[in-house]
Amino acid sequence: MKEKFIFWRTSGWGFSLLLVLPILAIFHTAIGQTDSVFAHLMQTVMATYTLNTVWLVLGTMVLALLFGVPAAWIMAMCRVPGERVLQWALVLPLAMPGYIIGYIYTDWFDYAGPIQIFLRDLFGWHSVHDYWFPSIRSLGGACVVLALVLYPYVYLLARAAFMEQSASLLQSARLLRCTPWDSFRRISLPLARPSIAVGLSLVAMETLGDFGTVSYFAVNTLTTAVYDTWLGYSNLNAAAKISAIMLLVIFVLISAERFSRRKQKLFQREFDHGDDMRYPLSGIKKGLALVWCWGLVAAAFLLPVLQLAYYAWHYFAQSWTPEFQQYGLNSLQVSLLAAVIAVAVALIVNFYRRLDSRHVTAIPLRMASLGYAVPGTVLAIGVMIPLTQADHWINDFTLHYGLGRPGLILSGTMFALVFAFVVRFAAVAIGSVESSLAKIPPSLDMASKTMGFADFQMLRRIHLPLIRRGCLIAGLLVFIESMKELNAALLLRPFNFETLATYVFNFASDEQLELAALPAILLVIVGLIPLIMVNRSLEQPH
Repeated sequence: MKEKFIFWRTSGWGFSLLLVLPILAIFHTAIGQTDSVFAHLMQTVMATYTLNTVWLVLGTMVLALLFGVPAAWIMAMCRVPGERVLQWALVLPLAMPGYIIGYIYTDWFDYAGPIQIFLRDLFGWHSVHDYWFPSIRSLGGACVVLALVLYPYVYLLARAAFMEQSASLLQSARLLRCTPWDSFRRISLPLARPSIAVGLSLVAMETLGDFGTVSYFAVNTLTTAVYDTWLGYSNLNAAAKISAIMLLVIFVLISAERFSRRKQKLFQREFDHGDDMRYPLSGIKKGLALVWCWGLVAAAFLLPVLQLAYYAWHYFAQSWTPEFQQYGLNSLQVSLLAAVIAVAVALIVNFYRRLDSRHVTAIPLRMASLGYAVPGTVLAIGVMIPLTQADHWINDFTLHYGLGRPGLILSGTMFALVFAFVVRFAAVAIGSVESSLAKIPPSLDMASKTMGFADFQMLRRIHLPLIRRGCLIAGLLVFIESMKELNAALLLRPFNFETLATYVFNFASDEQLELAALPAILLVIVGLIPLIMVNRSLEQPH
């Protein structure tokens, strides 16, 4: 029995260290030798890249706050027509990759786009010198596009916080003749501030890691600096140093968010199901609320999807190609492998934690989840460093024994991509399996041990049947996230190997979004699945 427990301990710590290895590799490389390319970047463009990144993150956070909080307040505190449909429709933009929204909005708002053509025909303008129109391909345009796809993070958490607030507080506010605005400003918003801060920190981390949108809009950020330094200068050391700076920024963001709610304690109850404290809206207020919420849904999801559907219908023959089918199979293969491995790792680290409930056994669980906070571009650097070194060791070993050079069997194959996806999304699987295991009473473990079951038997015959649904959900979520991942796939894909995400990105970068509409719609449909699951779990009756 002791030998088998050693297996779980060794496996739990081993897989956790393996998943945290890319992060350690980035810092190890960054603090190593000095680099002339990095020094040159620091003297020339790094200040601009950093400033652009700061303004991009701040601008996106402000816009996401302006989009998400009013919508959350309306859905939680007001009675509006069609609210059951609208409350989940407001979450749909999360399924849209930001770079796809960016390409579509550029197509609409550029000088040759339908909106500017309509304005020129309407007012008789003949050239760009006759009028001023904001450029969509700018830092401000990138902020708007990213805020449209990321505001649901703020909306979801703010809405949940508003719905959890005590009915007695709102009744007291009404007795004191507070207007709805005063009630929102003086009671609801301060109580929901910690949840909003969490949502904004998620928006900030997603914005910091975005590559597709900022690359297309020609906004130079730290993420594009990592990409250009690696592929443009072929300098992994300088890219690692920039990646380490980004990781430190992310660490500061996470620490600031946790510090802001270090003393938070919740001493309130959500609405009683018998009490409906929501404000009835009528007249112009109802119209404005509906226009605001449905406008967000239309701008961030409905209109872009309709545009993609139009392209897919008219360019179906050109889109349905052997390449598209092959790249779809590539995405399916890589994502399935990543999902299976991530669920297996989640089972091992969670079961090890269940067998030994000491505080130290929670460390592998948290270590294995660190990769989720790392942007895909940065993670690709972290994955490439140890895999490249491992390939050199393997080649030196085979040469020493006269077996020839096997080549880049780790860093130059699909292995690197699968490994990156597992590191990036293992936290999703670990969280799902952890919550499922927590629902199994410890008495079942004690009963199985009394019956003489070994650890493997207990996991196979008792735990797995009970957590089967949680494992399926975990695998599904990892599969979907892997299908949509662009940043890591761009940097780690082998030669002549594309995924659906890189396929769409390449076409759209060449101003041929029409030919990428079919795979883009497939990515959006795949992205809708976890949103439906999340929204159902958050649904609460008023």
